[in-house]
Amino acid sequence: MRELPLFLLLVGINLLILIGQIQGLSIGYHEAKILYGEFSPLQQIITLSLHLFGQNDYALRAPMIVLHLFSVFLLYAISKFYVSGKNDRIWIVLIYMLLPGVTSAALIVDNAGLMIALVFLFAYGYLRFGRYALALFPLYIGIDPAFAYLFFATAIYGLYRKEWWYGFVGGASFIVSLYVYGIHVGGLPESRFLDAFGIYAAIFSPIVFLYLFYVLYRRMIAKQWDLIWMIAMSAFVISILLSFRQKVEVQTFAPYLMLALPMAGETFLHTYRIRLREFRGKYRLLFYSAFILLIINASVVFFNQWFYRFLKDPTRHFSYSMHIVKELAGALKENHIYCVDANDKKLQLRLRFYGVTQCKMYHLTKKRNPKALKVTISYKNTPIFHAYVTKINK
Repeated sequence: MRELPLFLLLVGINLLILIGQIQGLSIGYHEAKILYGEFSPLQQIITLSLHLFGQNDYALRAPMIVLHLFSVFLLYAISKFYVSGKNDRIWIVLIYMLLPGVTSAALIVDNAGLMIALVFLFAYGYLRFGRYALALFPLYIGIDPAFAYLFFATAIYGLYRKEWWYGFVGGASFIVSLYVYGIHVGGLPESRFLDAFGIYAAIFSPIVFLYLFYVLYRRMIAKQWDLIWMIAMSAFVISILLSFRQKVEVQTFAPYLMLALPMAGETFLHTYRIRLREFRGKYRLLFYSAFILLIINASVVFFNQWFYRFLKDPTRHFSYSMHIVKELAGALKENHIYCVDANDKKLQLRLRFYGVTQCKMYHLTKKRNPKALKVTISYKNTPIFHAYVTKINK
């Protein structure tokens, strides 16, 4: 099968899988804060989608899926500059789609999905049009303070290569970004180095993350310091250095490390193909191990609700914070209850999205009350949430 039709088929399957996952998700507290909190570009994108398509989960998550698909097409285009073999780019894109962090970014309303798309856009612009890609920087300054790491890496690259346009534009953008957003350093010094590595491993899966680290280190030793490498490496090094001092929001740095995927694909395929067939065994083992682990991770995400059957405490489920509320709001409305006092600001804000506002007429609590209306939420025939609603008579 030719590469482009195969790529489009892969994108289509990925799209259908993501759409199928929406029904099993409720809005999370972090997502609700983005939607109802302070102004942000992502908030405006989500609000526009809700205005056009209605107040529902599909409209909420559609922009993230669109950004994800945009990132996939950009990665496919970027990979052309690194690999040239038949279907090589397909494998890179497939690995990207299966990354646990990418699956989350494709569905969850968070700046990570927007950042991945814009980082990939700059990378493609640089590879395709050179320094003209720097025209994106003024736009990026107004979107997210995390782009400061992109500006910093570009400035360092410009100084190293004596490419003064990159040094000047990157440095100026970095200074403006720091002036607009400031810089945050944690309070008491505390080492979070192992935590940062653990989160990176969770986002990329352990084998893929270790191989990305190896590729970045190998290119550093070989002094193959192009701008894409500089962006990925500098963001990773900064995050690790900060982790010795404070807790690091790894999801802010992970989009930059994803730029290393085409480099990793190039390195792996070159190393594999220059060897005789009888000496390729350990590389096949490495690839199959990584791929199988990614499939397992993806399956756990896609079939996560079944795992409630094996947990004594449902709140320990990794997706619990993205469940419950949609079904709870539906159960309340079935009983003609359209407002409650949840006595829980996180739950209250999440209920707001589904049309259940705050009032003093009804009181919702998890504390058992035989005289109250009991609401039970079950997934896969497993009860995971109980609430009691009492009407307050004044």
